[in-house]
Amino acid sequence: MLRISQYLREIAQAQRSGSYPPPARAARGPVRPVVIWNLTRRCNLTCKHCYALSADHDYPGELDRDEVFRVMGQLRDYGVRVLILSGGEPLLRPDLFEIADEAQRLGFYTALSTNGTLIDAPLARRIAAQNFDYVGISIDGQKDTHDRFRRLAGAYDASVRALRLLREQGVKTGLRYTFTELNGQDFPALLQLMRDEAVDKFYFSHLNYAGRGNIHRKRDARFTATRDALDLLFETAWRDAEAGAERDYVTGNNDADAVYLLQWVGRRFPAWSDALRTRLRAWGGNSSGVGVANIDNLGVVHPDTMWWHHPLGQVRERPFGEIWEDRSDPLMAGLKAHPRPLKGRCAECAHLAICGGNTRVRAQQLSGDPWGPDPGCYLDDAEIGLSPEQAERLNRLHPVAALPFTEARRPVVPIAEAAPAAGCPVL
Repeated sequence: MLRISQYLREIAQAQRSGSYPPPARAARGPVRPVVIWNLTRRCNLTCKHCYALSADHDYPGELDRDEVFRVMGQLRDYGVRVLILSGGEPLLRPDLFEIADEAQRLGFYTALSTNGTLIDAPLARRIAAQNFDYVGISIDGQKDTHDRFRRLAGAYDASVRALRLLREQGVKTGLRYTFTELNGQDFPALLQLMRDEAVDKFYFSHLNYAGRGNIHRKRDARFTATRDALDLLFETAWRDAEAGAERDYVTGNNDADAVYLLQWVGRRFPAWSDALRTRLRAWGGNSSGVGVANIDNLGVVHPDTMWWHHPLGQVRERPFGEIWEDRSDPLMAGLKAHPRPLKGRCAECAHLAICGGNTRVRAQQLSGDPWGPDPGCYLDDAEIGLSPEQAERLNRLHPVAALPFTEARRPVVPIAEAAPAAGCPVL
């Protein structure tokens, strides 16, 4: 996750004080992942973009409460400190609040990821009483767009009402949005919705190819529209940083965003460009298999939520820490390597130390090779330091995966002309 507001606030402070903060310190001790935990696969919706392919029925074999408690103990002992309780729809799990109680007793930062449609006033009060550190609600677009993609009339109104009810209870909330070419025209309106509803955080996710999101991969936003959207996001975050507003803007599922932010800052505030580059290298980009982990509803561990087709181990059979440290799996060995065993334009990118090779699941889903060039990278060859001769050679050896990305490198329709649809991030 790229914390845009964090960096832009530092620059705004630097503008006022004349000095940029020192580089971030290296992490002390081993990195421990944020764990996104799909407590249940059951959901009251059947969204087009669902990576879990959820539906409104029980799924056999899910971890029961005692098993969840036991695994949370494993996570604490291993050093995990952050849990994202997700689904499906986690509010359909009858023991959710018992699980949250135990997580908080063990000292975890505990967040809730929900579609929001089930949250009425009493449930909002119950969520507030639970003292979740953060509650994220996905909004795919304005009313018609959101309802169409959620496949439920009234879903938008229910989710916005949930944001309002939680705000009234003093709960820290986030609005999560996945940008595609089919819902990009709604993006400016959602930024305004964030302000109107006093939402604390905006999470801008790029489409990742998993579950029903993989089925819809050919509808991914073309790159010019992506860059236009990020320009708007950066400008909005900068205005808030200048004004001292506490709203946070972050992006996920495309670590090229960090390089694009560096370019944006270089044009606007060149004096701070080198310092930001140092900060972004310390951040390091993609953290699948290292700084983020997933446990699914059956207790199977994955490198992140988009790798459900790649099991690493079962917490009923081995402790989480043992599974996570096991490098006998070639994918995990590669994800934990420095540098990763990348190929093509990703391997020779001048910004590899910043993006970390970007999102490997996109390369795997389209080419079958997790180490091939990420077809979702919207930076052109010159921007990543490749000469035309280098680019031609690399494309012969390791071609970027097929459509939509070859066409996507050409100019495309602006956001306002795109047709509606949507997708859903995780955090």
